[in-house]
Amino acid sequence: MRRRLPSLNALKAFEAAARQESFTKAADELCVTQGAVSQQVKGLEAELGVRLFRRERQRLAITDAGRAYLEVVRDAFDRLAMGTERLLQRQHSGVLTVTTSPNFAAKWLVHRLGRFSEAHPGIELRISASMQHVDFAREDADLAIRHGVGQWPGLHVTRLCVEELFPVCSPKLARGRGALRSPRDLKHHTLLHADDTGDWVKWLKLVGVDDVDFKRGTVFNQASMAIDAAVDGQGIALARTALAAWDLLSGRLVRPFPQALKAPYALWIVCPASAADLPKIATFRNWLLEEAAEDTRRLAESVSRAT
Repeated sequence: MRRRLPSLNALKAFEAAARQESFTKAADELCVTQGAVSQQVKGLEAELGVRLFRRERQRLAITDAGRAYLEVVRDAFDRLAMGTERLLQRQHSGVLTVTTSPNFAAKWLVHRLGRFSEAHPGIELRISASMQHVDFAREDADLAIRHGVGQWPGLHVTRLCVEELFPVCSPKLARGRGALRSPRDLKHHTLLHADDTGDWVKWLKLVGVDDVDFKRGTVFNQASMAIDAAVDGQGIALARTALAAWDLLSGRLVRPFPQALKAPYALWIVCPASAADLPKIATFRNWLLEEAAEDTRRLAESVSRAT
């Protein structure tokens, strides 16, 4: 059944005039002219075939029919306002599903979520850790943090941070027996690898060291495991900036040498282009960027102090 609905502007003019008992005051409220309000109300009366107001001695009086209709209009406006408010609240709050790699989740994200929840209690996070890139069209995810070159057509992409690769180890290992004074001292220590030994080959070439057996040491299939082994004092790992940041800033890891390789990939915040400006997504994206920027600042300060 087709709804018979008067003009929204006419209903707004009628409701304001009835509440204010004045076309002039209604016009001030609606930021239009008195004549515009009068015309809207006349048009509504003509459409309904009902007189809504009586003009009495420079006074506007609502008729019985107008009073009955006012209750209907007010109820409809109240329901519309409440529905709009609920919709906006859902955009600013509610569940936000974030997908990222197990490494980034374990070494960067989970340590900081308490700060986000404290600042934004209305947003309930769901964190999904997976090595697979989420398909936003098929899966229930709002936002992803991806490691790559940043080229994903059709998606809104924001760079979270650039990264470097550099050696990290526990403070005790760096200063203990066989202290690491130069890269050549690595020959006396265990090297820890993520996936393969290739990154150590590149870093040793960067610093001009060719007498370290880069094939030695444990190989882990997750970078977070290699970093945790370094924290435990089991050896020296090559770590990406973001994954090592929390342990470096907390003092569980140190950088024994300043030399670093530029990582071939960066970290990116990704979401469907159509959802990029939703308040809860924008809020989480801005928070991620602020956290990453603070890491960059503090890590730069720690490197400058060390040198």
